[in-house]
Amino acid sequence: MISTSNITLRIGKKALFEDVNIKFTEGNCYGLIGANGAGKSTFLKILSGQLEPTKGEVIITPGQRLSFLQQDHFRYNDYTALDTVIMGNARLYEIMKEKEAIYAKADFTEEDGMKASELEGEFATLNGWEAESDAATLLNGLGIDTELHGKLLADLDGPQKVKVLLAQALFGNPDILLLDEPTNHLDLEAIAWLEEFLINFDNTVIVVSHDRYFLNKVCTHIADIDYAKIQLYAGNYDFWYESSQLLIKQMKEANKKKEEKIKELQEFISRFSANASKSKQATSRKRALEKIELDEIKPSSRKYPYIDFRPARPIGNEVLTVEHLSKTVDGVKVLDDISFIVNHDDKIALVGSNELAKTTLFKILAGEMEPDEGNFKWGITTSQAYFPQDNTAIFDCEDTIVDWLMPFSPEKDVTYVRGFLGRMLFAGDDGVKKVRVLSGGEKVRCLLSRMMIQATNVLLFDEPTNHLDMESITALNNALIKFPGVILFTSHDHQFVQTTANRIIEILPDGSMIDKITTYDEYLENNETARKRTVYTMNEEDN
Repeated sequence: MISTSNITLRIGKKALFEDVNIKFTEGNCYGLIGANGAGKSTFLKILSGQLEPTKGEVIITPGQRLSFLQQDHFRYNDYTALDTVIMGNARLYEIMKEKEAIYAKADFTEEDGMKASELEGEFATLNGWEAESDAATLLNGLGIDTELHGKLLADLDGPQKVKVLLAQALFGNPDILLLDEPTNHLDLEAIAWLEEFLINFDNTVIVVSHDRYFLNKVCTHIADIDYAKIQLYAGNYDFWYESSQLLIKQMKEANKKKEEKIKELQEFISRFSANASKSKQATSRKRALEKIELDEIKPSSRKYPYIDFRPARPIGNEVLTVEHLSKTVDGVKVLDDISFIVNHDDKIALVGSNELAKTTLFKILAGEMEPDEGNFKWGITTSQAYFPQDNTAIFDCEDTIVDWLMPFSPEKDVTYVRGFLGRMLFAGDDGVKKVRVLSGGEKVRCLLSRMMIQATNVLLFDEPTNHLDMESITALNNALIKFPGVILFTSHDHQFVQTTANRIIEILPDGSMIDKITTYDEYLENNETARKRTVYTMNEEDN
């Protein structure tokens, strides 16, 4: 168990947390939610001991081991993937290295033998003999193939490093598991594996995530950070949302009844206070009036941007034809003879574990990259807006936000452009901020503003939900659901894909593709059924 006693953290004059008392118990998974800047990651750092609070303390049951998802992707560059995972249990890894050093001695003494014996006993207690196989199981489950287990982390790519560090946090059955955005940069298969792992995990989990589907799947409780306090709710994310909205509704209705009663009492007092025969009744009603207190309803610190894509012209029947596209990147064929036709009512999700293949296809369709073979053709009624996954080059300039957005606006008017920015939560002097210094979430909101102001009838999105908070993801999700044009997109947010897409195109590891008109959940279910059928058939053949 882990709990806090009067945790307060002040940054300057601002209190990020004020006298927070909360208890996280064994067997539960707690989703830590709140608006951007509410302090979710900061609170996890306080719980893990990486950050000292201004006041208060964190209490952990004696003897329990806490594990925290590391964010430094370069810290373990000189270690193999397997060793990095085992280092998740620091004492076990220390014993392994001590044993190796003792057994490597040329002059092995009796004292060394006694020390080695002690280490072997502790090693067995910590399930050391299963350490390598357990670590390998975690890596394989997250999609790190066995041939990569012996490679140095320096030789792995970014997403692979993320998976290794996640496996490190999960390793060794920690008593308390703290996960800060564990689904970031994971493919959908790895996220599904992690969901099952956490559902079956018997100890305490506290997780920060912007993935609503993920929180709904794994969480037994929601810890909501708002106005420097943390309120605990039983249930998953959807249950929290419905409960919190219901509570506010009930408080408003109760206040409305109180206001009506106040008005009724005030009218009686005003009418009869000077009437001798009614004076006692008027006095009684004054006392009743003084006792009525309206409930204080604080508006949430959460802010939802206003996202609305409105095409300047309707789209025709001919949208996009892709014929025999092939592309090799760094010696690897990521697209191999890809062909498909996009219809005027399609909202297509590109899925699959090959991230580079999906990004490459988007770049080709957006005109930023040439295919090696094949061609594609946009319909004459179409206009396209593109959201790239890597926006570094786009914001590598000294423009202010207003100046950056102005060239894309049909109205060359600062007030008009500021109106779009205001909808995306850029208020007041934000418009004169340099785009170079914007945060990841602010840059995404700038790109979304650009796409809105362009008023195209085709939207191309390569991972738009990265860097967005829950409120912005919800607003974007709702905007795409009601968008009357064509969408091609990719996202690791399960709910985002399920509620938006009516067609799924999976890019396979060999560069080929599968194309189905279906929802995402139906696609996954059919694929799982096919996989099980294949395994069953293979087993039958073996017998």
